[in-house]
Amino acid sequence: MPISFEFFPPKTDEQRATLDAALPRLKAREPEYVSCTFGAGGSTLRYTPETIRRLREQHALDAAPHLSCMGGTREEIRALLEDYRACGVRRLVALRGDLPSGMASHGDFRYASELVEFIRAEHGDRFHVEVACYPEVHPQSDDAHADLRHFKAKVDAGADGAITQYFYNADAYFRFVEAARGAGIEIPIVPGIMPIANFTQLKRFSDLCGAEIPRWMAKRIQAYGDDVDAIREFAADVVADLCRRLVAGGAPGLHFYTLNRARPTLAVLDRL
Repeated sequence: MPISFEFFPPKTDEQRATLDAALPRLKAREPEYVSCTFGAGGSTLRYTPETIRRLREQHALDAAPHLSCMGGTREEIRALLEDYRACGVRRLVALRGDLPSGMASHGDFRYASELVEFIRAEHGDRFHVEVACYPEVHPQSDDAHADLRHFKAKVDAGADGAITQYFYNADAYFRFVEAARGAGIEIPIVPGIMPIANFTQLKRFSDLCGAEIPRWMAKRIQAYGDDVDAIREFAADVVADLCRRLVAGGAPGLHFYTLNRARPTLAVLDRL
């Protein structure tokens, strides 16, 4: 079963040390590739390319940069694509992204489908392009049908594969894949997996991205109170059970959102 890991670009020495400590342990699990998120707007544009180079050159990982529509001009995206091509990158993750706080306008691309079209126009089939999709519906979509149309637009623009937003309801994934196939979408749809390290942080993320935390799961975690070890064990069991169901149901891979830490992801993988 192919697995992949997502990281974010560290901006401080402490964050770099955290990522450097996690990388050897995660690399030992032989991921198909790793990805690095995109800092949109201003000087943060440089953090992702720097991290991609380090992942590739220092850690010998097949690293895929995220590209976001938000805050990036056509020329900035063109320059990034040229740089990535020159350093041997073969895979990209193309996203619309969220408008950063304090920014009043989008970049030159409003939708991920436009970004995918641009990548194809500039570089043909040079890059394998992944896009995002949402089994529990994008929080800004009017409804599930509209969300599926947006997904299909990205596929029609040239996407090779998709990674889902994280979720904890396997049935949501299976129903989404069934609906996608019914809409003529045939690319691989890899479930995104969020291991649980900090439940308070997870709730905050989930409120922003529209991922549902099942009530029973939240209540079980609350029942453990301050017992960190019990929470950690329960959370790893729950996510591992989810992964088993997904793999048994035909998921083509698993993409782990690591938050630059090894322990929560490895706890799940050890159970698999």
